[in-house]
Amino acid sequence: MRKRIVMAVVLAGTMLLSACSSGKNNVAENVTKGEETNRTTKKPITLTLFDKNVGDPFTNPVAQEITERTGVFIEVQQPTGNPDEKLNLMLVSGDLPDIALIDRREATLNKYIAGGALIPLNDLIEKYAPNIKARYGDVLSKSVYEDGKNYYLNNWYGLDPDPNWAINMRMDVLEEFGYGERALAGDSFTQDEFLDLLRKFKAKYPSVDGNPSIPMTVNAEHMPTIIGSFKAMYGMKTYYEKDGRLAFIVRDPRYLEMIKFINTLYTEGLLDREWGINKAQNYEQKTSSGRVFATAGGIVNEANSAFRAQNGEDTNKLFYGFKVTAPGVDPADTTFGPRSSLGWDGVGITVDNKHPVETIKFLDFLASEEGQYLLMWGKEGMNWNMENGVHVPTQEALDAIRADWAEFSKTTGARKWTWMIRNGLGEDGTPYDLMFRYNRDNVNQHALKSMEGSTWDTALYDDLGPKGGTPDALSEQKIKDIIDNSFSNMVYAKSHAEIDDMYKKMIAELEANQAVKIEDIYTANYKVRMELYNTAESK
Repeated sequence: MRKRIVMAVVLAGTMLLSACSSGKNNVAENVTKGEETNRTTKKPITLTLFDKNVGDPFTNPVAQEITERTGVFIEVQQPTGNPDEKLNLMLVSGDLPDIALIDRREATLNKYIAGGALIPLNDLIEKYAPNIKARYGDVLSKSVYEDGKNYYLNNWYGLDPDPNWAINMRMDVLEEFGYGERALAGDSFTQDEFLDLLRKFKAKYPSVDGNPSIPMTVNAEHMPTIIGSFKAMYGMKTYYEKDGRLAFIVRDPRYLEMIKFINTLYTEGLLDREWGINKAQNYEQKTSSGRVFATAGGIVNEANSAFRAQNGEDTNKLFYGFKVTAPGVDPADTTFGPRSSLGWDGVGITVDNKHPVETIKFLDFLASEEGQYLLMWGKEGMNWNMENGVHVPTQEALDAIRADWAEFSKTTGARKWTWMIRNGLGEDGTPYDLMFRYNRDNVNQHALKSMEGSTWDTALYDDLGPKGGTPDALSEQKIKDIIDNSFSNMVYAKSHAEIDDMYKKMIAELEANQAVKIEDIYTANYKVRMELYNTAESK
């Protein structure tokens, strides 16, 4: 039975590769058939689209408007179980949809490309998709496959300008200690200023409501985010990059400085003793209790909601996000906003699609400014109106979103179909995402100022490691485990001198486990990626 399955996979892959190998001839043949169909009938073309997120029928007001505008009706396919399992089954069986929306972060997308299931889009984009060509820009260059061609279009692409991570501090405490004006303006704080604030809070409030105060705590369930927030203070990114070579971040001289700073917080009792084991529930209870002054990571939504419920919407007893800068680091060089410009998903046209021209035109409309507002805001005159060149939502729409955004989406179609979505703001300055980016509370509005400029693109550093299942991949994982364990041990060290010894021991362990070889792989893959990117950019 196993042999049959393997043979079926090989046969399916061979057939698909054969279909793709004819390249432009097959695309041209399908293009001719598609154009002929469009000329002989005015009925909408039906295309099947696999959507891992939404299985609703394509009948709501937005869907109807899209069909009217593009001449395309979508038959949505959506799995009841695991999307990747369904996609892999379709790949093996050869029963492909016309359009596939696949998670970019999963290996499935590369399987579809390598297996010849997706057609190259470059010629179609050049001839029929002016909006995609103009609006995607270098995202297309960054998304080329190893043969230099584009096989999918990114979804939720472009750098998201919204704040990501921050060092969060309570506004009422900042005002009490004389930093109110700077805090309200969104100014950054130096590491020394932050340390001084934590010490003052501990000294003035040794206990709150009979319980020991906690100058700073974190949610240990999001430890990569927490460590990332500390690294952001020092301007560190995914790797330590020097002279064109990528190395593990622990080789960055600033990494040891960061460890010593966190250790200072811990040894002075400024960092929660349970920082490494806090579950989400414990973290929320602590931050909502009034005993905590600061935390790291994303916006502190649960505690802020509790404070508003207790003290009113206008309370100053809320956590706000700030940049905290390590010595010698400019606020503009902090890295609190790691984002990938390549988005979440890939939208591809499969080899089974008989209407590639109509399909790329359909996708081009969705990617346009007009298409984005239709998808995300709904129909003009129903949910919003254009006033003096600006998209303005109706009060009824805003009230409905506030009352039940899911029901609003279901009935109006707004934000139900999130295909070809671009992050950020439209040409008139309004956000494409009406439901979650239009009406922002004071904390989120403030974060747009305080965290501005710290966003950076992770795309070129993603997935540079050795291939899964290889001996090198096992070595890489062992090295990462050594780094993680050493991090915790160094934070708990009794002195900075002890940290120095632990750090030297960690580096020695990395060398003993072929760290240089893994770094060679990172560097080589990075150079190949940059060559592909630069070649695509120069075309």
